[in-house]
Amino acid sequence: MVDLRRVALDILKPHDPSMLEFTERIAAVESVDGVSTSLIELDQEVQNVKITAEGTSLEYDAIEDAIESLGGTVHSIDQAAYGEYVVEERRTLQDD
Repeated sequence: MVDLRRVALDILKPHDPSMLEFTERIAAVESVDGVSTSLIELDQEVQNVKITAEGTSLEYDAIEDAIESLGGTVHSIDQAAYGEYVVEERRTLQDD
């Protein structure tokens, strides 16, 4: 079985908890080695953020449970990387 190494998620979250606390709580998920969160859009009620989590064997369900326990909702999975290592995206001739 291959392991999930990276996942990028589009999340809708309330203003509370703060983005710092939200990110710290996701980083505390046992299978997560590192996580970054970027603000995409802000309105009066909610924040739309992108979360990128990495680890040697991520447990997606545990990450999603942590997000939901903080009042967040996963809108989409925008990137997933499986295998022995993460393949970084490279420009191709079609990208020009």
